[in-house]
Amino acid sequence: MITCGVKLTHDGGVALVDNGRLIFSIEMEKLNDAERHSKITDLGQVFDILADNGYDSRDVDKFVFDGWRRTFKTSRLFHEEVEVNLAPYRRGILGNNPLQEYRFKVWDLPYSSFCHYSGHLLGSYCASPFAAAGKPSWIIVWDGAMFPCLYYADPAANNVQSISTICPLIGNAYHEMALRVPPFDTGIQFPDTLAVPGKIMALIARGQVDERLLARCDDAYKRVCALVIDSRRSHDDFYWQEPLGHQLLQQLLSRIDFHDIAPEDVLATWHEFIWRTFHAALAALLKQQTRQCGDLVFCGGCALNIKWNRRLRTCGLFDSVWVPPFPNDSGAALGAAVCGWVADGGLAPLEWSVYSGPELVLKGPPPGWSGASCAIAEVADLLHLTGEPVVILNGRAELGPRALGNRSIIAPATSTAMKSHLNVIKRREGYRPVAPICIEDLAAEFFLIDRPDPYMSFEWDVQPGWKNRIPAVLHEDGTARVQTVNKRQNSTISDLLHRYSAISGLAVLCNTSANSAGRGFFASDESAMRWGGTNYVWAGGIMFSRKNRIAFPELEKRDGILAADECVDESWVKA
Repeated sequence: MITCGVKLTHDGGVALVDNGRLIFSIEMEKLNDAERHSKITDLGQVFDILADNGYDSRDVDKFVFDGWRRTFKTSRLFHEEVEVNLAPYRRGILGNNPLQEYRFKVWDLPYSSFCHYSGHLLGSYCASPFAAAGKPSWIIVWDGAMFPCLYYADPAANNVQSISTICPLIGNAYHEMALRVPPFDTGIQFPDTLAVPGKIMALIARGQVDERLLARCDDAYKRVCALVIDSRRSHDDFYWQEPLGHQLLQQLLSRIDFHDIAPEDVLATWHEFIWRTFHAALAALLKQQTRQCGDLVFCGGCALNIKWNRRLRTCGLFDSVWVPPFPNDSGAALGAAVCGWVADGGLAPLEWSVYSGPELVLKGPPPGWSGASCAIAEVADLLHLTGEPVVILNGRAELGPRALGNRSIIAPATSTAMKSHLNVIKRREGYRPVAPICIEDLAAEFFLIDRPDPYMSFEWDVQPGWKNRIPAVLHEDGTARVQTVNKRQNSTISDLLHRYSAISGLAVLCNTSANSAGRGFFASDESAMRWGGTNYVWAGGIMFSRKNRIAFPELEKRDGILAADECVDESWVKA
């Protein structure tokens, strides 16, 4: 059976599942250097993406649209505006079937739609190692305008059961407080607010939890819950009423006095308040359960919070926590396709690769650039010799919002100036961190890490002896969002790291996404060169070099970089 999943709204995308195997999952922002969080504005784009990947609409057994609001206006090839019916954003009453299928038709095309939560739920579980092992799992779904909800997936019974909502805090609570304090109180509007949570995670490293404010938050939360939740409304029914959820949040925020507290402390305290409220409610809920299950899948936009992910992993409630690389709406099209497949064939593991995005488009160099064949080992040599960043573009793009080596800017981590340099060329705030990418087998030498983390899902402490030796990848609180790599996952990046380790003594490099400000990953080699933030772009086995090289004086000190070995051949490097 072939199912095609479609997400029309923000973070629009198209995914195809062929008999339990993910063929592709393509987000609109990753095509043609589009704006972040792009929608599908024309249904013809769906058929174009199918055709570009060797499929015809007649090959598809079921089209499945992600649920959002009841209708969404779009058009087709001839600009004929139509209204597409969709399943609701959420399910309504908690006790209803989480896999309820809605059936509609547009033109002569019949299609299905599942609630937005269902896509997060099934897409994440079926892609998990627990599903692959045939094991049951708890699942927490926590998205922007939804409350955290606990589910239980049991593949043996071919069943996903709703357990309960956890606490009445929608995911948007995380950034709604931030929009009231500097530097975020500038009238930021959706969809730009989607970038705020990641910035908060970076900025709170400069703050401290203020116990006075924490007490105010706790008191206001209890008072507002007592006012809004009354005896006329059942517990579960309340949690699924969106207007009341937003009402609770706005009343909560209006009752908290934070004007005598530094903004970074407000953010750090609010982060801690949400976590403590969520964790306490989750622990109480799990105590009521009779099932013996220690595995958890965490998904929805809140699962991008690497600090909460770490605390879920270490809080003692679970033996193992898995977060997909596409926990937010970047995985919605994939989730929709999986919903359609599971609805007909039952709960089963999905065969998938994180490198299932769009293929790299090779256009060649624009004026001012030249190219030469270059092995990946020579890229490592260049990084070591010059101390400069290199754009790496290779194969199919990653799924989700984080670059995992195929659409990355890679750079040495040993210079104290590298983090600020990368933030400058990417037009990012100076407090934003840069992630490390590391050989999996050697990661524990540099980080206090006890398991692979191939999708940058958690934060880890840096080993004390390495904090001064790889300063470019440190968060301001001494942690790092590590990506571990082995040869099976990504042979190209693994070879790069092994060569760099051999000549420098370090198995760690900087890794940040290859994109221009406000855009998705570079779709082509040409777009990376026209962006022009680096002197080097490696794509499709070719190293493209700027003919008139830009000097980066701030990198010339090259703090801590070891001298190049005699074995390094620099004759091919273009000046």
